[in-house]
Amino acid sequence: QVQLVESGGGLVQAGGSLRVSCVASGFISKIAVMGWYRQAPGKQRELVATADSAGVTNYADSVKGRFTISRDNAKRTVALQMNSLKPEDTADYYCKAIVSMVWDSSHYMDYWGKGTLVTVSS
Repeated sequence: QVQLVESGGGLVQAGGSLRVSCVASGFISKIAVMGWYRQAPGKQRELVATADSAGVTNYADSVKGRFTISRDNAKRTVALQMNSLKPEDTADYYCKAIVSMVWDSSHYMDYWGKGTLVTVSS
């Protein structure tokens, strides 16, 4: 199958920066989209940013101008550089990939990582 492993979460003060990364592995044929979602305590999971295979990116309004997503197709990685962090950015950050497998390259499925915690102190 597919494994997504996140890294880079941690504790940072408000106004600081943090970078989270994710690497995909498995019997992957194509990755259509890679992205980041987050879930704060008591809230629903929400989109943070995505990048497709052509490099087109999409951001939540709440992070535009502060967060930057970058993707390396050859390495099957996606990273999220988070600057000017705010306490409201505190959440578990999940990597998501829309992937097709080597045995069925036309059928895509969603895969999720286990998440990495980002805590922003005020």
